[in-house]
Amino acid sequence: MIYKNAAWYKSLLNAEKSCIKDNKIKKIHYKFEDGREMVEEYNIDTQVLLRRSWKLKGKLGGEGKWQAEIGDPIPEVSANVEVADLTECKDQPILTRRNTRVNLEWRIRNLPYPIDTYSIKVDNDNKCIIVSTTNKKYYKKLEVPELQRLNLQLQQANVQSSHNFNTLIISYKKPQPLLDMEKEWFEELKKVKPIKDIPSECNTQ
Repeated sequence: MIYKNAAWYKSLLNAEKSCIKDNKIKKIHYKFEDGREMVEEYNIDTQVLLRRSWKLKGKLGGEGKWQAEIGDPIPEVSANVEVADLTECKDQPILTRRNTRVNLEWRIRNLPYPIDTYSIKVDNDNKCIIVSTTNKKYYKKLEVPELQRLNLQLQQANVQSSHNFNTLIISYKKPQPLLDMEKEWFEELKKVKPIKDIPSECNTQ
């Protein structure tokens, strides 16, 4: 079980953790020894990780924002109309991360090109998956932090893709060490007893 020697697994074990349950969703808030904060949401029935968000440091020591690593991006609420007008065009490609029991998944919306337009290659030198198009209309490096944290190499054979409704779907089959760690970690989280009061940092995620 190589994951038990990984710094990531040890940091999870040593983190201060609190838990709340909301219907079929289990939310875990982590405070790491280095001061970072993370929130995860699990489907209790499927044991699938639905969301992982990190709290970013605020400017000038102010309250930081949350950034999603897995799950839909967290919308920013702004009363400033001028700022709102600067948001990305709806036709621009939008990348989101998903997680299933057996795959890591990326969905890139607003890509209308046929499936044979796309090149999807692993790049172990840069520890990422590179998505590009033959018409040079799109280029993106997809980070795979789950494998980086366990020092696992990317395998081209684990990559699959499909294209439907202007959305490119890229799946990466989870390697066995990651599956083993996720299974054991869900069991470990059962030791974290839910609390009655919802912490504000969890409630807003």
